[in-house]
This record gives sequence, structure tokens and C-alpha cells, in this order.
Amino acid sequence: MGDEPTVADEPARVNVERRRESRDSSAAGQDFLNLVRQRTRGRLKVYIGSAAGVGKTYRMLNEAHDLKRRGVDVVVGFVETHGRTETAAQVRDIEMVPRRRIEYRSIVLEEMDVDAVIARRPEVTVVDELAHTNVPGSKHRKRWEDVLEILDAGINVISAVNVQHLESLNDVMQRTLSVTVRETVPDWVISRADQVVNIDLSAEDLRQRLIEGKIYGKDKIPSALDNFFTAENLTTLRELALREVASSVDRVREEIVLRETGKQATASRTVDRIVVAMSSRPPQTATLLRKASRIAGRLNSDWYCVYVQTPEERADRIDTAIQKRLVDNIQMAQSMGAEVVKLEGAKVAQAICAFAREHGVSLIIIGQSRRSWWHRLRHGSVVEELIKNRQGLDVQVVTFDTETNGPEGGPQ
Repeated sequence: MGDEPTVADEPARVNVERRRESRDSSAAGQDFLNLVRQRTRGRLKVYIGSAAGVGKTYRMLNEAHDLKRRGVDVVVGFVETHGRTETAAQVRDIEMVPRRRIEYRSIVLEEMDVDAVIARRPEVTVVDELAHTNVPGSKHRKRWEDVLEILDAGINVISAVNVQHLESLNDVMQRTLSVTVRETVPDWVISRADQVVNIDLSAEDLRQRLIEGKIYGKDKIPSALDNFFTAENLTTLRELALREVASSVDRVREEIVLRETGKQATASRTVDRIVVAMSSRPPQTATLLRKASRIAGRLNSDWYCVYVQTPEERADRIDTAIQKRLVDNIQMAQSMGAEVVKLEGAKVAQAICAFAREHGVSLIIIGQSRRSWWHRLRHGSVVEELIKNRQGLDVQVVTFDTETNGPEGGPQ
């Protein structure tokens, strides 16, 4: 399951924002229906919310009913009711694809049956909790991977996720909210969505829903109010969700402009290409990659993760532990949508600048060096050399929290 239980999404207390959403739901459903019938490849619509309880599951199921009334063949691939009668009532009149039962540690658990959904071949399937980690023995490790396979089969998907589950926000959650989010979705999955809709609810109204028992059981309410569901936390999450949807709107707007003007998509994106300079050593590479992913997402740009192998870091000379860390970082970069490039050269900064020039890069993101002044005096500083570049490249230096990270920093 996700970090929070699926919401009991019945809008007993409807505020102004929820009423506005209700008025717009029919139009939103029609817009998605138009997308569904435009092409044969699967379309993805994602409802994104600030936290559990804002109404994502309710809105998905409400749209499913609306599509069904319009003659669309729609099924539920996976929605967890958690025993809540209101959510169960929403699901009752929609066909549910039987789940796959998997035995794990002597307990039988249920997951979405991807093959069964594809074999059923509906026009639209509803899949909740996009960040969910599947039970070992499932076809895929993550539910978003299930969704990608369904989309590749030409089936349209409506899904939902809370903003804190975006991979690039993992460090923000830890640093700002002191929350560790273990289940995440790569940002490029959300970027692929044809529609991203924000389900907005004020912190005050969300806390009230919690108090009324519409999110968690009564035994969990006091702890939730004092910890995750504080007014400050919810306001921060709400802002992040609004920003994410705004970025999605910008991406769609750019696609429309490019389509109407006939220009190639790369024409306006080339100037915003980004390079992340990755060292073989730093444990903070994850923070660096998440930062770059957020920037690339907001700019709707291509981004590269570049590692320069110096003579001292040849495979036969580098420590095996460092080699393993490097491979892990490369895999993380790929999972977040970066194109990973390995270069060779004695001068790291020169190699990076040459690559940037050849690939139309305008921004280089690099981690702050924590090498000793003596090391930098003897070997030079990659960061300082990049900052002094004469190609007009912008350089953003990312600093790291000394308390949560190891002693070594970014590139030398």
C-alpha cells in the first residue's frame, strides 16, 4: 500500500473549492473522453493531491461513472475501499477486474491483475495508488510499472497519487516535513500523463475531515493531527501540488503552440537542456539528481547525467565499493528520466563543457565539493573550473545538509 491508506472519498462536507470541482467534473470528463477517442495508444490521466483525504479516489470513481453513462467501456483495475461503505458504493456499479491473489509469508494478499486487465481490453481502467509497491511475486515491482504496461497495450488509465510520492521531492519531504516517503513515482511518469488534475482542499478543511473520521480510524487521528496533518505541513504540500500541476499545464501549452506553429519540439527546448555532473564518490548524488529532475520538469527539457571517468578511475583501479555506488547512481538517474552519458578524460571540467557545447546545454548542475583545500590546491576544483567557463554556461551548485549526508561531497 501507499504511505497513507486510500481515502474514504465521500464529500459530506463540501467547501467552495469542492463545489467548483463538482461543477467542472462533467467538462473534465468530456475532455478526457475526447483524448481517449483521438488515438489508439493508451492515454493517462492523473489526479494529484496534497495528502490523503482531499478526494482523489472519489473524483476518479465519479469520472468513471460519468464515462460509463457516455457509453465508454470502463472498469476498475484496482481501488481499495478499506471497508468504507461510501467508497464501496462508488465502486459497486462499475465492473471490477478480478484481482490476482499472491501468497507472501503465509498470508494471501491481493494485487491488480495486469494480464487480466489487458485481456479484458476496456477503453478505460481506474487504477488507484500509483506509488504502491506490489507484493513480491507480482509481475512488476511497482504499480506505476503495471500502469505503463496497460498503457502500452492501448488501454487508457485514470490514476491518482499524492504529491509527496514524487521521487524528486523525496529530499524535500525529509528536510522540510521530516517525513520519510518510501514509495515514490519517477517524475517522468507524471510528465507522460496527458492530463494532470489537482484535487485541492484547504488545510483547515482537510484537518476537519480527519477529525470527523473520514481519512483514518479514530485511534490514529490524534497522532496524525500532531504530526503529518499539521496546518503547516498541509499548506506546504498544497503548494507543491499546485506547482506540479502548473508545470503540467505549461508542458501542455508548449505542445499546443508547437503543434499549431509547426515547429519541431526540440527547437524551443534545446536552449534549456541540462547536464548533471556526477562524481563516482558522493553519497549525495540522489539529492543532486532529484534537484535536476525538478528543474528539468519545470523547464520541460531534456537532461543528461554525465560521468567523466578519469585515468585514476579506470575499472581496474577504482574501488569495488565505489564502483557499486556509481552503478546504483546511474540506475537511479535512468529511472528518473535522465540520459546517462559516460565520458573519458583527464580534465573533468573540460570534458563536461565540450559535451555541453555539442548538445546545446545551457545549465550545468553540480554538487558542492567537500574535498579538503589541500586536495583542491593540488588537483584543482571541478566546480571552480566550471564556474569560470567561457562558453556562457550557467552553473548551479547544489549544497548538501552536513548532518544527513556523509563526509564526501560532489565532484572534486
